[in-house]
Amino acid sequence: MTASARLGVIMLCHTALPRAAQVARFWLAAGCPVVLHIDQAAPEHDLAALRDDLGEQPLLRFSRRHRCEWGSWEIVRASQDAAEVMLRDFADVNHVLLSSGACLPLRPAEDLLAHLNARPETDFIESVAITHATWIMGGLSQERFTLYFPFNWRRQRWLFDQSVEVQRKLGIRRKVPAPLEPHMGSQWWCLTRKTLQAILDDPDRPRFERYFRRNWIPDESYFQTLVRRHATGIESRSLTLVKFDRNGRPNLFYDDHLHLLRRSDCFLARKIWPEAEKLYGFFLSDKPASLPPVTPEPAKIDRYFELAERQRFEGRAGLYMQSRFPSFDVAGTARTAGPYSGFSGFDHVFENFEHWLGQVTGTRPHGHLYAPERVQFHGGAQVWHGALSASAGLRDYNPYMFLTNLLWATRGEVQCFCFGPEDTLPDGLVDFMTHDPNASLSLITGAYLLPLFRGRPPKGELLAHIGAMQQREQAWISILRSRWVQARVRIWTLGEMLADPAPRLEELVEGMGGGAGLRAHGLPALRPIEGFDAYLAQLRDKGLPPAILKEFQR
Repeated sequence: MTASARLGVIMLCHTALPRAAQVARFWLAAGCPVVLHIDQAAPEHDLAALRDDLGEQPLLRFSRRHRCEWGSWEIVRASQDAAEVMLRDFADVNHVLLSSGACLPLRPAEDLLAHLNARPETDFIESVAITHATWIMGGLSQERFTLYFPFNWRRQRWLFDQSVEVQRKLGIRRKVPAPLEPHMGSQWWCLTRKTLQAILDDPDRPRFERYFRRNWIPDESYFQTLVRRHATGIESRSLTLVKFDRNGRPNLFYDDHLHLLRRSDCFLARKIWPEAEKLYGFFLSDKPASLPPVTPEPAKIDRYFELAERQRFEGRAGLYMQSRFPSFDVAGTARTAGPYSGFSGFDHVFENFEHWLGQVTGTRPHGHLYAPERVQFHGGAQVWHGALSASAGLRDYNPYMFLTNLLWATRGEVQCFCFGPEDTLPDGLVDFMTHDPNASLSLITGAYLLPLFRGRPPKGELLAHIGAMQQREQAWISILRSRWVQARVRIWTLGEMLADPAPRLEELVEGMGGGAGLRAHGLPALRPIEGFDAYLAQLRDKGLPPAILKEFQR
C-alpha cells in the first residue's frame, strides 16, 4: 500500500468463514486494516478455526459480536462497534469500507486505493430520499419510518403483518426526529473518517438510535440518513455491486458470472456463492492486474439481471418443467418456444404436400403428429429431438406437453405438421394453439371426407363417423374464429380451395417466407377427385344432412 492510501475494511461475517478469511487476507496483503465482526450465531469452533487460519496480524481486529438477524438493528450496532474499533486503533485510516463476508473484490486493491486517494473528501453511500426511492420492496416505504416494528418479518410474519394493520387502523404515526430527513440505500458504504466519526460522536446519537431501532430494516436507512447531516461531499452510489430480485433478496453470483463481473464499474460484488471456486480463484489472485483492462458495462449487467428476473417471474416462453411454467398473464405472451405451422386437410387435397412444403419454405415438415396409430415425424423417424418418441401412447399421455417439448427441443427451426378431425388431438389443444402468437393455422374444411372417398374404411358406421368428424371440425372453427385469437388463422372450404388453389397456396407460402421457393418449385399437384360429386350424392341419399353437403358444392 502506498503511503497516501489509507483504507480500512469492516467485514460483517455470518457464514462461510473460510471464504471470509480469504478475502480478509486479500485486504491485509494490500496493507489495509481489517475489522471482522463474526455473527454471534456462528459456531464457536468455526470462529476458532478462522482465528487459527488468519493467525496474528498487526492490521487485524475483531469487534464485539452481535446476533444479526435479517433487517435488524443489531446489524447497525455491529457496524458501529466495528467502526469504533477501526477509528480507535488505526489513526491513519481515511476511508472505511463496510462489506460482508460474502463480498468479493473485483479489482486489485490498488485500483480502489487510487480511486479513494483521488477523492479524499468524498463519501460513497447510496442515499436516496424516501419520497424518491421507488425501488423499495415489501410495500412499506414511508411507513417503515412512521410505524413501530416489534416483530421479526421473517420469523414472526403473521404478527408483523397484524401489527402493521392494527397501527394503520389506529392511525399511529411516529414523528421523525428533527432535523433528520429519511433516506434509504444499500447498506454497503465507504465513508470518510471525518464523516464516520461525526456520526458516531453525534450528541443526538442516543435519540436517533432510539428512533431507528424501532424502524423496519434500519441497516438500509441509519447511515444513509445521518450521512446527510454530517457529510460535505456525497457520491450517492455504493462501491459494491448488489443485485436484488423482486422479493428484495440479493442475487447470488456464480462461476459463470465471471466475465459479467469483470464488466462491472464497482470494486466489490455481493453476494458470492461460497462454492464459486473460479470467482475466488480469479479475483483474489494477480490475474485481474495482469490481464488487459476491460471496459465497464454496468448497463449490460443490469439488462442481464432484469432478463433473469423476468424469466424467473414469467418463465421462458415455451419451456414447461417441474420448477417453472411460463406465465400467460401478459397479453401476447407466446405459449411455445418458436414459430410453427399446422395444416388441416392439405395433405388430402395435394400430392406429397409435406415434401413440397419443405422444399418451398425450408421448414421441417412432419406428417400427422397426432395420428391415432403413431407420431408421423419427418422422414418416418422413431425418435425426434428432445428424445421424443413416435409412440402414440406416450404422446397421448400429455398431448399439450408433447407439442411444447417438440418446439422447445427444435428452437431455431420452424416445425410444420398436419392435423385433422381424424386425429387424436384434443379440442383443448386447438384452443391452446389458437391463443399462441407463434402459431400459424390453416384449415380446409371438409377435406376429412377425401380419404373416405378414396376407399379408406371409417372406424364404425360411416355416417356416424362422418358426423363425429364434422362436429369436431365445427368446434375447431368456432375456436379459430374467436375474438381472442392470437395465432395467424386461415380457413377455406374444400370447394373454395378446389376452385382456385393457386392464390391461396401463394398467400400461405408468402406468409412463411417461401416466395423464392415457390417460384423455383411451383405448385403441388391436386390429388385425383374424379367422382367426388357422385360420392357426395350417395352420402346425401344415405341421410347425410344437406347442411354438411353444401360446403362442397363446386
